[in-house]
Amino acid sequence: MSGEKTQPNGERPQIDDLIPLEEAARISGFTDRHVRKLAVNNEIWAVKLGRNWFTTVQAINAYLAENRKPGPKPKKGR
Repeated sequence: MSGEKTQPNGERPQIDDLIPLEEAARISGFTDRHVRKLAVNNEIWAVKLGRNWFTTVQAINAYLAENRKPGPKPKKGR
């Protein structure tokens, strides 16, 4: 595990707390692809071990608790 990564609460996760992104997708209701995008873009706490990404339930819950604006993005200049 990367020694510098901490979760939103500032704690370093234990190896037993890690869940694969597929499980995070089931918990959140998002698609696997969307959860992976969130991880790659550092919108959720995640760590890549080998070729697989992992996160924690706490990180998913923290992201879901944020006030996000769903829906289409505004169009840029015409």
